Amino acid sequence: MLHKAVQVRLYPTALQEAHLAQTFGCSRWWWNYALNKSIQVYQDTGKGMGQVALNALLPKLKKAEDTIWLANCYSQVLQATTLNLTTAYKNFFEQRAGFPKFKSKHGKQSIQYPQNVKIVDGNVKLPGNIGIVKAKIHRPIEGKIKTVTVSKTPSGKYLASILTEIEGENQTISEGKIYGIDLGIKHFAVVTDGEKVSKYDNPKHLAKHEKNLKRKQKKLARKQKGSKSRNKYRQVVAALYERVSNSRQDFLHKLSHKLVSDSQAVIVENLHVKGMVRNHNLAKAISDAGWGTFTNFLAYKVERKGAKLVEIDRWFPSSKLCSNCFYQVNEMPLDVREWTCPNCGTDHDRDGNAAMNIRAEGIRMLKTDGAAVWRCRRGGKTPSWAKV
Repeated sequence: MLHKAVQVRLYPTALQEAHLAQTFGCSRWWWNYALNKSIQVYQDTGKGMGQVALNALLPKLKKAEDTIWLANCYSQVLQATTLNLTTAYKNFFEQRAGFPKFKSKHGKQSIQYPQNVKIVDGNVKLPGNIGIVKAKIHRPIEGKIKTVTVSKTPSGKYLASILTEIEGENQTISEGKIYGIDLGIKHFAVVTDGEKVSKYDNPKHLAKHEKNLKRKQKKLARKQKGSKSRNKYRQVVAALYERVSNSRQDFLHKLSHKLVSDSQAVIVENLHVKGMVRNHNLAKAISDAGWGTFTNFLAYKVERKGAKLVEIDRWFPSSKLCSNCFYQVNEMPLDVREWTCPNCGTDHDRDGNAAMNIRAEGIRMLKTDGAAVWRCRRGGKTPSWAKV
């Protein structure tokens, strides 16, 4: 089975906004309550609380005088919140994410409907007391609807992310280009197919709006805390951040689509972004670039197409290797953008050479795994550093 997600814009009425706000609040309160309860039980007994144990608390809470308002919330929304919390705990213990955090009423709000959502006359019908919500669906919803996540952005927009299940299996392709990609800051991506090198400049989305953001943030800081004016202007600042985010997402989607559309494999470095942003001189530029998001976009697009995404080791010396003879130099400072191989005399552009090496290493890994690689460059010659 294949899964596909489509995000649509919602336009709820004032009454529906009130119902959604109540549901957001119930879900947020239950998340915080369940998280706090889990922490207390773990501190007292050394054991956590699973999904079944947490859901067993809900019937009593719905009857208690202080929390009887929970009974007005669609029950499956609260159960989905429990599932998300237990998943967050699992990711934490498996070291895939940090410890679950308590949620605030400020910022993005979201709820999840695990079933019973329908598309009616181009609109979205949500279960419970919300009903049919006007929607702008820009592409057809294919397959069976599995889950729908409704969210409200800090700027006040309502969105629905619709996950569908489609019959069929992912195909595996063995024809097309093999791209090696070197990600950077000046050039967001330097890409090679083994024959030519293409450079894609970094749009620097945040830098374009930085002055405007600083001006608006100063104006927000001067407004009285807790006032309606401050809350209203917070949405103005959030809308500008949203514009930056949308611009970045648009660029990353278009570039990843372009690379995946005619490839059988895409090869990138497995960059340790969290470690790299500790360099305060580069942290803002690295975060603005969105390397991690770009890799995630590549991952789901190659999977949908049936191509392959190869992530090579972050310690692979892509910049220090000569892509012609595989001679490895001892040092390659960041300020060196062009260099000549002392072994074979080949002149190199630093980033283009790195992309070539990333591609060659990815092809070597594919062949090691037994994958059929079409039009392999240089007959799969193994670099000296990789020989046992």
